[in-house]
Amino acid sequence: MVYEKIRIVMLCGDNKYSRMMYNGLTPFVDVKCVILEENTSKICFIKKRFKKLGFLKTTGQLLFIIINKLIEKLSRSRVNKLINGYGLINTSFPKSIIQKVENINSKKTINLLKNINPDAVVINGTRIISNKILSAFEIPFINTHMGITPKYRGVHGAYWALVNGDPDNCGVTIHLVDKGIDTGGILYQDIINIEKYDNLNTYPIHQMAKALPLMKTALNDIKEKRINIKNGAHPSRLWYHPTLFEYVKNWVLKGVV
Repeated sequence: MVYEKIRIVMLCGDNKYSRMMYNGLTPFVDVKCVILEENTSKICFIKKRFKKLGFLKTTGQLLFIIINKLIEKLSRSRVNKLINGYGLINTSFPKSIIQKVENINSKKTINLLKNINPDAVVINGTRIISNKILSAFEIPFINTHMGITPKYRGVHGAYWALVNGDPDNCGVTIHLVDKGIDTGGILYQDIINIEKYDNLNTYPIHQMAKALPLMKTALNDIKEKRINIKNGAHPSRLWYHPTLFEYVKNWVLKGVV
């Protein structure tokens, strides 16, 4: 008996995590289109962060981001080793299914989704999906979050869990998307095992390896119409990039990199 695959559209940024998600899903689902969002303006990002967190905090985060570019380069060999070890695939999206948009919340995105009419939408690495998009459709929008929600919403969920001495909540979440930031209903979660040579740039590879089978299961649940929302870890908190001072302090005092 031949079973029809669930039809999905991916909304994502052009990064290795989105590509690994696509390549991991394609044998099991029918990816009708990949809608790629252009990189968001760094100036707009910085302005919003200054307004929300203040000058000192934001400056410290920017210094960390600059230093982390060097750490990321030094981690490249470890990242590639993990990708190969887990059998993850980082090849490019087929050009034939790519549609590019300046902003994922644009009218073009709505029109593309209406024309394709998928069974579900998988999100990876975009800006926050607006309620305008979510309310236009009755299909599930699903996201992979690199952390255990709602306790580690925001960025670097694995890193902050380790900083807090909370390895039981160092992991990844597959969740429905709502208008909040990583606040949607939890479908599946799993924890990762950190090894000696891992750091903030390699944790996401462990998380992606755990996320792929969870996403496959979640999409199969949607196909079979058996979505089951699960409880998450509390208290709920939104996390940001560490400042450079915080990162160095956590490295020296707690050995978390």
